[in-house]
Amino acid sequence: MGIEVNNESGVAADENEIAALARHVLAEMRVHPQAELSVVLVDEAAMEALHQRWMDEPGPTDVLSFPMDELRPGRDGEESPTGLLGDVVLCPQVAERQARTAGHSSAEELLLLTTHGILHLLGFDHAEPEQEKEMFALQRRLLLTFLSTRGRG
Repeated sequence: MGIEVNNESGVAADENEIAALARHVLAEMRVHPQAELSVVLVDEAAMEALHQRWMDEPGPTDVLSFPMDELRPGRDGEESPTGLLGDVVLCPQVAERQARTAGHSSAEELLLLTTHGILHLLGFDHAEPEQEKEMFALQRRLLLTFLSTRGRG
């Protein structure tokens, strides 16, 4: 699986753990092992510019997803086709504030946001209540199974 994590934010983050989580999520979702994913951590100014440009909303946000080949999860017994999944862009500064509010670590918030971003790349959304329920339950399951393999769940 081609997973690239680039930290351009100036904030320390465990890039290896983010990559390991991404591998876990993609494997669980039966994404082709040769699919490619990029995760980029940026500072608030860069995230604000992306948020304004692509979502037409002011201020920095926590995570943005930019799908490429519109890959979807594999079905029972089969993987998805290979291709470029896309980019997940994270803002550690926003994640840190959210983590304090939620009562967990910044590292855990970044893992949550990474999972959330990947699910968006795979076509999940939370615009409607039923979609939100499905996506957030899946997000929670994926994150908990990853953390349990790391002795943190």
